[in-house]
Amino acid sequence: MIATARPMREAFADIRDEQSFGYRLRDFLDRFRDNPSFELISEEPRLLSQSIGDNGRADAFLASTAAFLANQHDLPEPTWTQGTSRALDKPWFAAKSHNLRMVLLQESPAAFRVRNLFVSANALHRA
Repeated sequence: MIATARPMREAFADIRDEQSFGYRLRDFLDRFRDNPSFELISEEPRLLSQSIGDNGRADAFLASTAAFLANQHDLPEPTWTQGTSRALDKPWFAAKSHNLRMVLLQESPAAFRVRNLFVSANALHRA
């Protein structure tokens, strides 16, 4: 039995820590790829920075993810992903070493770079 996807707004409503965020993100990506739909990303999720305490990284990651998925599946980019309200003030890198950071600067998808997130080109890839 295939689980149905919940809209991003609903799927991330009860997140309280970074580990839960990671699990929920992977689950959301799997469900979205089963049936890509604008309705799954159209409504803005609540801000998570207060409950997670990650200085807005999860909030920026959700906006980046929604924008990336929209672009990848020829869907309109949700309006809530536009602007700077979900962008980080300082760059965040998914790697600590200088050499890997230089790679991430080059290969990070645009939807992430504009929000000051630097991740690998396949950051949202699921096997």
